[in-house]
Amino acid sequence: MPADLFAIPQSELDFLAAVQNFSETEVLPQTRAWEEATAFPDEIWPRMGELGLLSMTLPEADGGAGLSCRTYCEAVRMLAHGDPALAMNIAAVNALVVAHIAAFGTPEQKEKYLAGAGQGTIKLAWGLTEPDAGSDARRVKTVAEPIEDQPGYFSLNGRKMFITNGGKADLIIIIARTGEKELSAFLLETDQPGFTLEKRIHTVGVSASNTVQFALNNAIGWHTPCTFEQATGLLYRGRLGIAAMALGIAEKAHALAIEYSKQREQFNRRLCDMQSVQNMLADSEMEIAAGRLLLAQGAALFDAGESIVLASSMAKLYTSETANRVTNRALQIHGGRGMTREFLVEKLWRDAKLTEIGEGCSEIQRMVIAKQITR
Repeated sequence: MPADLFAIPQSELDFLAAVQNFSETEVLPQTRAWEEATAFPDEIWPRMGELGLLSMTLPEADGGAGLSCRTYCEAVRMLAHGDPALAMNIAAVNALVVAHIAAFGTPEQKEKYLAGAGQGTIKLAWGLTEPDAGSDARRVKTVAEPIEDQPGYFSLNGRKMFITNGGKADLIIIIARTGEKELSAFLLETDQPGFTLEKRIHTVGVSASNTVQFALNNAIGWHTPCTFEQATGLLYRGRLGIAAMALGIAEKAHALAIEYSKQREQFNRRLCDMQSVQNMLADSEMEIAAGRLLLAQGAALFDAGESIVLASSMAKLYTSETANRVTNRALQIHGGRGMTREFLVEKLWRDAKLTEIGEGCSEIQRMVIAKQITR
């Protein structure tokens, strides 16, 4: 198979080289500290804005880089080598928030928010999940009612939970109900009395991401004219982002397992010379390679303007489950040491689990795949 089958545009390679350097020199050395602090430093956002990481999917006409989906996925994958939680945030900002404003925002909304979003001075989040609405997104109970004397503005009432970066966000896209069967999306500024942070949700993995639950009590939301199907349609590229995150986790854990197996000796033999360990390494190598192709296929289809409903679900499902298998093998190869914080594999093992749950759990992905191939 030609190495350039899903080649990245030459014009975007310099950007990716900068992302890789950033991940290796500024992100990876801090991943433990960020986990212990359960937060990213505020200054990381303007730094990522400077690198162009917050506006990858933003069209050039709107002031962004207009990068290919292939490059977006590669950037997320590289960031996951350094810190999976940061990769998750970048994936969501680009696929779900910046892309939403670019696709459905009014000229006034774009003018007000996009420059700051790209520069990292406006921190972003996407708010769909609720206590009773997870995989079944249509169970959203947050209600949006028009404000009579303010055209385009709605009063929002409800509760959201498991919102990535919700505790730090200045602007959140809220999915809310406008009728018995109709839902749409609204831009919510968090510095208003109607927005109340209820609790920080601490997770076993990707804990640096500021995941929260919040309440909306007559909060003011600015309507972005779109249907529920249009807004959630952005999840397809988002699933490729999570697939890229999962792939990056798997690659990093696999590399650490190989390195450790070459150095560690038992019974007067290196671990990598033992067939049982070789079998684990071989399985991980094969599954990672397959995941790369599924991800590249999905990104290439997106860039070609084709539907990625099936491809994104396959890529997300396969790479997320691969990440969990690969990190489990890596931890097993490290033995007891793998269970300690001295080695990074235990963190990657914990971080990997999120990829099977976020942006559509594995069970939902299988439903999507089955529906696509049997209709």
